[in-house]
Amino acid sequence: MTPAESTGVIFNIQKFSVHDGPGIRTTVFLKGCPLKCQWCSNAESMNPGAELGILRSLCNSCEKCVDACPEGAITFDTGRGIQFDRGKCTLCGECINACPTDALTIYGRLITVEDTFNEVYRDRSFYESGGGGVTVSGGEPLRQAAFVVSLFRKCREAGIGTCLDTSGYADPDTLREVLEFTDYVLYDIKHMDTYCHQSFTGVVNDLILSNARIVAASGVQMLCRIPLVAGVNDNIENIVATARFVKTLGDRAAIELLPYHRLGVAKYQTLDRPYPGEAFTTPPTEQVESVRRIFEEHGVSCSVGG
Repeated sequence: MTPAESTGVIFNIQKFSVHDGPGIRTTVFLKGCPLKCQWCSNAESMNPGAELGILRSLCNSCEKCVDACPEGAITFDTGRGIQFDRGKCTLCGECINACPTDALTIYGRLITVEDTFNEVYRDRSFYESGGGGVTVSGGEPLRQAAFVVSLFRKCREAGIGTCLDTSGYADPDTLREVLEFTDYVLYDIKHMDTYCHQSFTGVVNDLILSNARIVAASGVQMLCRIPLVAGVNDNIENIVATARFVKTLGDRAAIELLPYHRLGVAKYQTLDRPYPGEAFTTPPTEQVESVRRIFEEHGVSCSVGG
């Protein structure tokens, strides 16, 4: 087994997930994403490598991290508090060990397939009773496809259901390889207009739409998830275009609406990044229901998630 097949970079393993596929699931969040969605709630998922974060609400400005850093990468500014030179930081963790308030953390760690599987396997009784399993999410898990295939293969052998949560922005052959070991797919469709898609995510949508057809042709159950952002993709033209497209994917494809929220703002703050979604608003409940009805009227099953 190659290093890519045996290890992956993750930032969280979430137990008892009920929004990441059927039943009760263990969700493994992988680092790295080729998209830059302006409404993304997982700032720590974007970069492929580990990153140092600070919960400033917990920091008491004791400066113990400043003294502990062997690289001189941490300084204290009277007006702005603790400051990082991320170019100097080697992620040695000495600052974390020195912090008395647990204000510092590293997002991202290298983990083996074996250790990941063992975490998943511990909860097998919950999967068996409720039809759940493991979900790999991100970031974009197809960027670490070899790791995902190895993990899914072991889960298949153990009778644990597998779910891929993907943006669809990946090499088609890579997608096909992962689909061989996948029981269920959560597939993001953010906008049907390629110009708008690029404006809000950084990439065009041609590959995403063509890969959606590959998933549909595989026969795997598919839930197309739409992050519904007021003024971005909730207009009737885009909704009708999306409904018509999903309809072409066949009866095994349905839609789930995910109304925009601002719960991820604090994560950007821990990484000292500006939140790119300041101008966005949550669509009103009546607008979400109107969108749901349009999908149903076009013969596409549609639900609203959280």
